[in-house]
Amino acid sequence: MSESGLDAAQKAHLRDAMLAAGRVILEIRSHGTRHETKADGSPVTEADQRAEAILLAALRQAAPDLPVIAEEEAATGRLPDTGKAFFLVDPLDGTKEFIRGGTDFTVNIGLVRSNRPVFGMIYTPARGRFHEGETGLGAWMADIDCQSRPVFGKTQRTPVQVRQPDPEGLIAVASRSHRSETTNAWLKEQGITDTISAGSSLKFCLLAEGKADVYPRHGPTMEWDTAAGHAILAAAGGRVENLDGSPFLYGKRDQDKPFLNPGFIAHGGL
Repeated sequence: MSESGLDAAQKAHLRDAMLAAGRVILEIRSHGTRHETKADGSPVTEADQRAEAILLAALRQAAPDLPVIAEEEAATGRLPDTGKAFFLVDPLDGTKEFIRGGTDFTVNIGLVRSNRPVFGMIYTPARGRFHEGETGLGAWMADIDCQSRPVFGKTQRTPVQVRQPDPEGLIAVASRSHRSETTNAWLKEQGITDTISAGSSLKFCLLAEGKADVYPRHGPTMEWDTAAGHAILAAAGGRVENLDGSPFLYGKRDQDKPFLNPGFIAHGGL
């Protein structure tokens, strides 16, 4: 049994669901995007809701014994007991990017065991790129168009691994929508002048692919924003830490806002 506890059939079922969610998201975008504003001020669209329904149905079928914390369900107060193992789902990470017609939006499933993400899947529908990683098994990516209703094959998969950077020329990846002055000050303090802007969980994927070295995030995120990317990065040889260098953990329910993340630094091969 793998570190995640998921077998090949379960993983295949979830991959198909990720592609199905991608198809729905692109279909809705082709007809024009309208959005509403949630209580926390963030936008939500029909694409978020329909994609989440697809993923939840697939998870209930593939792994019925594992609870799921999903972004849109959480927004309505549905937060099941989690225990030691649970899924975190963000059906459309980068909703603002989706609304304005960009391509940096993703579908995300992460699996947490004992407060650490051990398995993650990220699909970028507009780019046709799929990332997956699991502790102990490594990480890979594949170019796959969800609209052609493809079938995954191992020959499509390209292993990915963090790079060992040149300390004199570090490359940072920073948020496109949420970059703060605190982050800019941190980059200056570290002497990092070369940055790549990216949206959603793709920032973790850039580190996992060896295209950048560090991703600082000083503003808040939610656990479903980071779990899948964190798992993929860790499987590729990277790590994520709190700003003070302590372990970045999941299942944070004993706080005013459950599953709220503090700031963090994600590292490639440093």
